[in-house]
Amino acid sequence: MSQRERDRLHWLRQAEAKQITQAQAAKRMKVSERWVRRLLSRRKREGDRVVVHGLRGRRSNRRLPERVKRRAVGWIAKRYRDFGPTLASEYLEAEHELKVGKETVRKWMIEGGLWKAKRAQVSKVHPWRARRDSWGELVQWDTSVHAWLEDRGPEKMYLVALIDDATNRLHARFVEADTTEQNMRVLWSYLERYGRPQAVYTDKAGMFQPTLARGWKSEDPGAKTETQLGRALRELGIEWIAAHSPQAKGRVERCFGTLQDRLVKALRQAGGKSLEEANAYLEAVFLPEWNRRFTRVAASEVDGHRSLEKLGLASILSMVGTRRVANDYTVAWSGAKWQIPRSSIRPGLRGSRLHIEQRLDGSMVARIAGAFVGLQRCEDLPVQKVEIKTAQPDRKRFKPAPGRSRWMQGFRVNGNAAWRAYRQQQSEAQRTG
Repeated sequence: MSQRERDRLHWLRQAEAKQITQAQAAKRMKVSERWVRRLLSRRKREGDRVVVHGLRGRRSNRRLPERVKRRAVGWIAKRYRDFGPTLASEYLEAEHELKVGKETVRKWMIEGGLWKAKRAQVSKVHPWRARRDSWGELVQWDTSVHAWLEDRGPEKMYLVALIDDATNRLHARFVEADTTEQNMRVLWSYLERYGRPQAVYTDKAGMFQPTLARGWKSEDPGAKTETQLGRALRELGIEWIAAHSPQAKGRVERCFGTLQDRLVKALRQAGGKSLEEANAYLEAVFLPEWNRRFTRVAASEVDGHRSLEKLGLASILSMVGTRRVANDYTVAWSGAKWQIPRSSIRPGLRGSRLHIEQRLDGSMVARIAGAFVGLQRCEDLPVQKVEIKTAQPDRKRFKPAPGRSRWMQGFRVNGNAAWRAYRQQQSEAQRTG
């Protein structure tokens, strides 16, 4: 019996013992009360088998004859041994006039050892997601490496693209490498043109998410660190959303597929041969035409971008760290020493830790007492000439003989006489006392 049939038998026994009513048994069995009464009546004659279907174990009336099975399996073993069940059933019908369903053929092939049953694999489901309502609410961000200039320029270039989820509005730039610095430059250009989006949707690249050692979740090492881009997005008030698969950010992935076809041909017609020429054509010609043809109207007319207000993009979009101030008022960064200006030196600065920023323009800045101070590379400072004095030859000093030093004259004598007088005074006091 199946579990369902055992449950039905249990409820029938309870109804027969008057522990529950027939109506309650019918509700639990999901049948009518009339059927419960018939089962109780039949149970007196047939016993517990009353809950088992009467056709169980009987041969189906629609079962194919055994000779058809032998003929089909014979042809499969002879001519279609490496065929799958679906293809084998098609060939049996087309070549041998044997119309057999593919599932029946599959069962026969498994029984004959011609096919190995496969485990059902649960494929990942990527459900459809509605677009965001307003422009600037969500921006998908990704990079595509491709031979954008074919054989006319660099072998491969990187295209960093930010596409709006609601309107398909595209912002992109060619860069030399897919690095944190280059992505910050592209983000800066987007922010200056449109403002701050509410969220960005990216993959789990190392520039967005730090690479942590295995077992960090179980070891509980403390607060999770963040990358330079992650810190910049946090300071800008932009939410970072990570995609778990390429299909999740399908809008920008499909956009790259179109760009690798259209943009490559457009750059060929324009004769672009360098990264600078490609960026100039992309910004002046291609992107305006793309946004004119392929953008769509958002569900809401509200612009989701926020103003930059008084945010310092130069400070936020930079490489930030903390360094200890050495005794000579220098800090180390990227294998070089950087000098703090003399005008910014104050008590307690040596040995303290400073907030250091390496900005995109190459300058180094330190935050001292709430103010930004520019640092200068020690190798670039003017070399100060120091005069080295030659050592003078050693002169022979006069060394007086022992006991003949003018400073020591009378010291031992006077000292010994005073001591003898003191001892004599002490002796007389003891005799008189």
